Amino acid sequence: MVDLKSQYDKIAATVNASIQEVLDTNTYINGPQVQSFQKNLEEYLDVKHVIPCANGTDALQIAMMGLDLKPGDEVITADFTFAATVEVIALLQLTPVLVDVDLVNMNISIEAIKKAITPKTKAIVPVHLFGRAANMEAIMQIAKEHNLYVIEDNAQAIGANCKFSDGTKRKAGTIGHVASTSFFPSKNLGCYGDGGAIFTNDDALAHKIRGIANHGMYVRYHHDVVGVNSRLDSIQAAVLNAKLPHLDAYCQARQNAARKYTAAFEGHKNIIAPSICDICDCHVFHQYTLRIIDGDRDALMQHLLEKEIPCAIYYPIPLHSQKAYTDPRYKEEDFPVTNQLIKEVISLPMHTELEDEQIQYITNAVLEFFK
Repeated sequence: MVDLKSQYDKIAATVNASIQEVLDTNTYINGPQVQSFQKNLEEYLDVKHVIPCANGTDALQIAMMGLDLKPGDEVITADFTFAATVEVIALLQLTPVLVDVDLVNMNISIEAIKKAITPKTKAIVPVHLFGRAANMEAIMQIAKEHNLYVIEDNAQAIGANCKFSDGTKRKAGTIGHVASTSFFPSKNLGCYGDGGAIFTNDDALAHKIRGIANHGMYVRYHHDVVGVNSRLDSIQAAVLNAKLPHLDAYCQARQNAARKYTAAFEGHKNIIAPSICDICDCHVFHQYTLRIIDGDRDALMQHLLEKEIPCAIYYPIPLHSQKAYTDPRYKEEDFPVTNQLIKEVISLPMHTELEDEQIQYITNAVLEFFK
């Protein structure tokens, strides 16, 4: 699904030199590479505070911990996403409220959010799924009207832009009260292990989150808040520092590949391809996900695997049907879109190194299946 080796080969000298600097200075935890990456990412995102941490799941959990949410507080999020989003809500003894998604962009449904709000609702967690930014303007308006926190799960969409009705653009992950991201190796900006970060423009919240991520310490052995141990190590920061200057190019390469995929499938009665907005850059294609209509999606997957074409189903089981998160409050009729998508979606290879010949081979194989 990704070609990290070819990507590495193009920047090997820079990556190797950055890692060697860590080895030479022996600053493996919170070394200068971490501070440098933090500063560089703040500048790229135009956000006041980046707090690096160990992984994207930790980032989301620590962001929620910083908001002082209480057990039983309701947190609204999308049913169609990876389990980490709801996992941290449950771990903190908050009450997850899963809602349906939009059929076109597969992000959290604005109308579903409105219907789910109760007096116990305290936060909304929009997920920028597959690299496409959610409708943050509408979500922030809802949050303002109901005095709710917005915690952006930006694990899949770093580099994407959100366009507002006044024509302005802001990077996904910089709009809500706080946001999290993942630097898992396959992400658009990925390290060579686990890594994550939290973003916010709130000075007081940033200060609290920095302490939480470091055992609740601001001064060594003085524990002011209940914290966790979640730090981005210096080697991973070095890798990310080497890759960050290429992030926009990586996103553009994915968009270019997506255009070629979509052009090949245009007008096909069984295939709905993701749209691309050239004006706002709202989709950076962490995944390229098709919907297969009136066709056998599982048979298509087998057909592609037989031709040695990697493909995947993100996600085969909705969160409301997962054993860990089942709840009598959830009714199947509340999730018509999610229940439709899990039967239709299939993701094709998507990475910065895709070549025209590869795209042609993949698209030909998909089209061949429907003949």
